[in-house]
Amino acid sequence: MLSFVLKRLLLLAPTVFGVVTLVFLLRPLIPGDPIDYMLGENAVPADREALRAQYELDKSIPEQYLLFLSRLVKGDLGRSIHARRPVLDMIAERYPATLVLAAAAMVVAILVAFPAGVAAAVKKDMAVDNLSMFGALLGISMPNFWLGPLLILLFSIHLGWLPVSGMGGPLHIILPAVTLGTAMAAILTRMTRSSMLEVIREDYVTTARAKGLAEGRVILKHALKNAVIPILTLIGLQFGALLAGSIITETIFAWPGIGSLIVTAIYSRDFPLLQGLVMTISLSYVLVNLLTDLFYGLADPRIRLGGGR
Repeated sequence: MLSFVLKRLLLLAPTVFGVVTLVFLLRPLIPGDPIDYMLGENAVPADREALRAQYELDKSIPEQYLLFLSRLVKGDLGRSIHARRPVLDMIAERYPATLVLAAAAMVVAILVAFPAGVAAAVKKDMAVDNLSMFGALLGISMPNFWLGPLLILLFSIHLGWLPVSGMGGPLHIILPAVTLGTAMAAILTRMTRSSMLEVIREDYVTTARAKGLAEGRVILKHALKNAVIPILTLIGLQFGALLAGSIITETIFAWPGIGSLIVTAIYSRDFPLLQGLVMTISLSYVLVNLLTDLFYGLADPRIRLGGGR
């Protein structure tokens, strides 16, 4: 297991370096000049050049890249052009809220997908199966920017059961978590069903039934235990996608996470802040994939022994 972990960590290093480089190279491609946004197009040229020098925008791209890497090694992501605060501090304030929302959305997805997917596989081509697949199709078809306002109108404004927006008590997270987790639940339901159908046909499941084991034990202990391995990979990938895909949901529900901060950074042409946010999301995705590989190796010893998938 140790060699498996070390190999994954060695592969992580060039991936992280590639992500960091791509994030930096995206900066010159962003339209607009942050100096114009801060001072206006009619600003005195001397003030413009002074501010440009302050944020090192007057240097060449290679020079900016080397300075960027040197600061990054020290844990310095620069200062926000708009807020005039360290980018790392701003991200540290918002990132926990995004993690909480992503985790809650994943819990919603798992609680819905596992029972629905298992039931659909066990009752293949029956009413339960058709209903589960119809629900999965419906969940995939509903975009966040439509589902979120609909849930607000129904449960917050019409019924008055849940808060409209913001981050406060446990009730505040229900609507955004359901909004973000619905599409995820639909994808996981289909994957769980497909994986279970493959496992149910295996000889060891038939042998377990022949031994006289209860059907529930056969399904949960023998079938689901082996079917969950590919589902773990999908959960890991989708959790990373939740971190990146929460922008719309956070904006709708005024959730104080990095998604809404990205929107602010784009509107204000705040390049250092936007750069730091994109890098945070990208590295989070990479880290989640690494953890998924490790869990995958724990769940399936053949992965560890083979040294890869």
